[in-house]
Amino acid sequence: MTRSLRAWAETWSLARPFAISRGTKTHAHVIICVVEGDGCVGRGECVPYGRYGESTGSVLASIREAAPAIAAGLDRPGLLERMPAGAARNAIDCALFDWEAKVQGRPAWDIAGVAAPAEQTTAETIALGDVEAMARTARALSDRPLLKVKVGRDDVMARVAAVRREAPRASLIVDANEAWDRQTLDTVCQPLADLGVEMIEQPLPAAEDGALAGYCGLVPLCADESFHTAADMERLKPLYRIMNIKLDKAGGLTAALALARAVRAAGLEVMIGCMVATSLAIAPALLLGTLAKVIDLDGPLWLARDRTPGLSIRAGRITPAPAALWG
Repeated sequence: MTRSLRAWAETWSLARPFAISRGTKTHAHVIICVVEGDGCVGRGECVPYGRYGESTGSVLASIREAAPAIAAGLDRPGLLERMPAGAARNAIDCALFDWEAKVQGRPAWDIAGVAAPAEQTTAETIALGDVEAMARTARALSDRPLLKVKVGRDDVMARVAAVRREAPRASLIVDANEAWDRQTLDTVCQPLADLGVEMIEQPLPAAEDGALAGYCGLVPLCADESFHTAADMERLKPLYRIMNIKLDKAGGLTAALALARAVRAAGLEVMIGCMVATSLAIAPALLLGTLAKVIDLDGPLWLARDRTPGLSIRAGRITPAPAALWG
């Protein structure tokens, strides 16, 4: 078997700014990884994330460092042993998955040992902004079944109440992206429950998870920035009821599949999340849908344009990826 690995960076403009408590982005910076051999090409995409100490340069360097081993036949299980979790391993793992599917003539979901993906409900995100701007967005998305509301530390209830007023039938998730302290959580948890909010995502900074001990609010908490791999489970299980798995954090689909099963075996719920990226990054995550309580894979909707072919995401429903895209 002769096989090669290549990687490069791409920048995709957003249709509108994407703002969360930590800042605002206007472009998606992604890395594409290609595995080629036996007449087949497999592709993967990752998003280097500064919050986790990654940069485009560092992720590209890690991928290229692994190229000789991939050429020598390193497989996905071996990749888990060789590389740490993170964006670089994700790009290679997803490219290997896609390559295997094409070489074997089998869909990736069959190789993964999961049910064939079907159309699923995905959250759509309302970015952090002033109250009126968030209300306008909610009005435009009022027919969506599930909305994720980005908030910071200030005016939490005013923002969420405005969204609820304009989207009275939608299920709501509130995502603080580490912006709160325990006092803020205790102050807003009951009013958020009264508005029908069904989940609070990462209320406190990851380093302050311990302050969540004893939380007994009606709205369950979901770990995102705090949760990367199975090594985090024991520490987080007493504090959170839902774990947000992202391929870029877990280090690929292979690891994410095992992680989702471990979360469920621990009696916790799974959320599948994503970074702002193209459909190529989202397609592998769709295979986790049958293991998840909540799916949040709206990243491509933020782009001014997506890949062709891309995923179809309409009115909060996302359809399986075409084989020409991935898998």
